[in-house]
Amino acid sequence: MCGIAGIVSLDKRPVDPGDLQRMCDAIVHRGPDDEGYYFEPGVGLGMRRLSIIGLDTGHQPIHNEDGSIQVVFNGEIYNYKELRHELQQRGHSFYTETDTETIVHLYEEYGAGVVDKLRGMFAFALWDGRRRQLLLARDRLGIKPLYYAYIDGRLIFASELKAILQLNEIDVALNWKSAQRLFTFLTTPVFESVVEGVHKLGPGQILIAAANQEPRVEQYWDVRFVPDYGHDEAFFVERLRELLLEAVRLEMVSDVPVGAFLSGGLDSSSVVAMMSGLASEPVKTYTIGFEDSGYDETPYARQVAAQFGTVHTEQILATDALDVIEDIAWYLDEPLGDSSAIPTYMVSKLAARDVKVSLSADGGDELFAGYDKYLVESRERNYRFIPSPLRSGLGHIGRALPDSARGKSFLEHIALDGVNRYLDASTFFKLEDQKRLFRSEVFELMSGDPSRSEAEHLRKQNGNWLSSLQYLDLKSYLPLDILTKVDRMSMAHSLEARVPLLDHKLVEFAATIPPELKLKEGATKYIFKKAMRGILPDSIIDRPKHGFAVPLGKWFKGRFDDFLHDLLLSDTSKRRGIFNTGQVEHLIRLQRAGRPLDSQLWTLISFELWCRTFMDKKPAPRRRQGAAHSAVLAR
Repeated sequence: MCGIAGIVSLDKRPVDPGDLQRMCDAIVHRGPDDEGYYFEPGVGLGMRRLSIIGLDTGHQPIHNEDGSIQVVFNGEIYNYKELRHELQQRGHSFYTETDTETIVHLYEEYGAGVVDKLRGMFAFALWDGRRRQLLLARDRLGIKPLYYAYIDGRLIFASELKAILQLNEIDVALNWKSAQRLFTFLTTPVFESVVEGVHKLGPGQILIAAANQEPRVEQYWDVRFVPDYGHDEAFFVERLRELLLEAVRLEMVSDVPVGAFLSGGLDSSSVVAMMSGLASEPVKTYTIGFEDSGYDETPYARQVAAQFGTVHTEQILATDALDVIEDIAWYLDEPLGDSSAIPTYMVSKLAARDVKVSLSADGGDELFAGYDKYLVESRERNYRFIPSPLRSGLGHIGRALPDSARGKSFLEHIALDGVNRYLDASTFFKLEDQKRLFRSEVFELMSGDPSRSEAEHLRKQNGNWLSSLQYLDLKSYLPLDILTKVDRMSMAHSLEARVPLLDHKLVEFAATIPPELKLKEGATKYIFKKAMRGILPDSIIDRPKHGFAVPLGKWFKGRFDDFLHDLLLSDTSKRRGIFNTGQVEHLIRLQRAGRPLDSQLWTLISFELWCRTFMDKKPAPRRRQGAAHSAVLAR
């Protein structure tokens, strides 16, 4: 696991080593163990290394036999031993024991097709000196991040946005369409950052840059939901167990200690169960709980830990989370409307005391239909049988009601059709809310509808409504919220989080499971629960879904209340001229009166803290001590 950065001038304009140094300093938390650089005319590659595999020989950049190919790499390739053997059979020579080196030799064999051979999580940059060509690549599901900007013939890239913002040529101006998506769906878009001109390489994409042509982005992988009705239920149960066990086995490979996040839910308990069957010693597990029993899952986590004999550590999170909120804003890199970043930050800090790698069970809800919203949609689909004129009339009544009226949102919601109705349930600030929240001149800069791209995803699949919802979440919510949060909050503590449920072979298999075996008889995750029956206690399998929620509503009535007011209604915020102060005050009053606006207010908090951290001043690198050594290579 590493943080990578680079500057490539395809016309051979010089690259200032100081620029690249500042970029790498900004992401030192991603790799405190080592740093390395490669320079040639017009090219600079840099990395910060967190040593996981090949501890003594894994210094990057890694090169091929004659040094003409250089790579900086973030992530893990789980099938690297198999690939290494195949490449050695073809005559390639290796000088390290790392997974990274397989990439340069695979590139020699397959060019940009190298990505098709990799099984893992990754973001890498490969420089082909003979062709003077740069290849950027990101893993299939978007587990590892990669940002880039193309300015005046220079391609700049990094694992995190903050590294790119170190360069003077980057103007930290808000991308208003990204900001609008943030306030609509709580995240910035899949291909754009919150900063104008800085983009994200999407999941399953590569970027190729060469002299005398614009960089081009290509999609090399996508998931297709094509149900396999040729096999019975027993086949899917057995195959699911086999693939999960294989994914966990592959992702436990490490030269450093490995642990696991354990909530006591179905997904994390399943991963821990598989780990325990494979490990030669007790697995180390980590849990965050809350003083509020309505949000606390520690009793379930303890039950699973006892069942599998793990070395279990837990921490109860109180409102002292306020003390780390500015650190979280720095490490998140972009504003994020998901307050579960707080417990994710804290459980990562807890695990990092003992281990450098932790398995996380993200992805199960997307693959096996675990979200309650899928059940809600299965019921709300019946609204289509209500005559359209009647539904339209109900919508008119809802829009005429004052904001505080009970039933207003329901009447407006029921009036919508299909895709629009489903997306409405996931919208936090609707367009009319945004018009009131933002100053008119700011809202005019947005002038878009973020739901259009979501609607396109929903219409792509095979016609089954559940498969379409799962596809949308795999393409949007998973990489933009869940995986972003887990990557940033774990790397804040130099902890590598691995996600075995998102092994792409398991993902492709899950997409063949008929939707009737995912939602069945009003129950979510039917097939996954059946696969785990007999492995996990029934009380864990059958308990209600909890989710990694935070008791923000209660926190806002305590220490967070003054903080909320002082932050969002500060002179600093007002001078920025983005929000209508009166509407912000109105939202705070509604929250105090009992209206659940936790996500909306958290999004405002996250956005304001991001502006203060990255836009109001140049973000200064938080350099740590203890880098093993650095090296500058030149050809």
